[in-house]
Amino acid sequence: MKIVIVGPGAMGCLVAAFLSKSKHEIWILDKSKKRAEIIAKNGIKLEGISGNWKARVSATNNAKDIKSADLVIICTKSYDTKSAIKSAAEIVNDNTSVVTLQNGVGNVEIIADEIGEDNVIGGVSNLGATLLGDGHIRHAGCGETIIGRIDGKIPVLMRDIREIFNKVGIKTRISRDIKSLIWSKLIINVGINALTAITRLNNGRLVEFVGTREILKDAVTEAVKVAKRKRIKLIFDDPLSKVESVCEATATNVASMLQDVLKQKRTEIDFINGVIVRQGKSLGVKTPVNEILVYLVKTIEQSYNLRVK
Repeated sequence: MKIVIVGPGAMGCLVAAFLSKSKHEIWILDKSKKRAEIIAKNGIKLEGISGNWKARVSATNNAKDIKSADLVIICTKSYDTKSAIKSAAEIVNDNTSVVTLQNGVGNVEIIADEIGEDNVIGGVSNLGATLLGDGHIRHAGCGETIIGRIDGKIPVLMRDIREIFNKVGIKTRISRDIKSLIWSKLIINVGINALTAITRLNNGRLVEFVGTREILKDAVTEAVKVAKRKRIKLIFDDPLSKVESVCEATATNVASMLQDVLKQKRTEIDFINGVIVRQGKSLGVKTPVNEILVYLVKTIEQSYNLRVK
């Protein structure tokens, strides 16, 4: 099987490195020619909870070099999803499955608009990684990866993907209700990511201060109201307790949105808290706290070069 990972960020490099342990042909498709050349030459360097090791993979910024793919895994930022699937269009055929392992809501739909929903597999992953440099990551957390189709069907290839992932150490299972899982992860991200980006605190610190704890609670409560109005069943009975427990379990983690802010990069705020604001407006659910969080993060993004040193 030829497997192509689109986007060599922290998650893309982590998945590619682990899949390199398999017997399959592993490629990274990157938008940056320079970065692809670095990874092709030096491989992927890992440190952290899985030890210090190096993985060898093929890498390119030109889909023509890959020719075709059996499985494409999208690991880009959500705002790059459309350009990512367009860049991979040349290697996607009727028998190619495309898996999204991204944050936020809407990625499955964006990919399906380009290639058709029958080829798309949604996914959520609790793997944790921090990008330290081009092709250099710190493996920060082991967690379950869950995949599934929006229509609940389980084709043979999806079982093959699960087997491949499990064999290389990416603990994976299949769900017939991936939409609920995607939204459940969204609820967690809504409570954590924007607050860390604004306060520059590690995950665990958010529940140590009265102010951040109250804002977290309000943001999550609004998101849950939107999910209920959409009749989406979340996988946990007490969403607020779940978000707080995730903060504690990942206490030293630097959330992805905070990583983006520290690097003065664009964030995924539109695909996380922004989703709650947009869906809330369309459903008649008020989301003032999420709206403020979106405004604040966008202000940070737009003022990187104006900030007091």
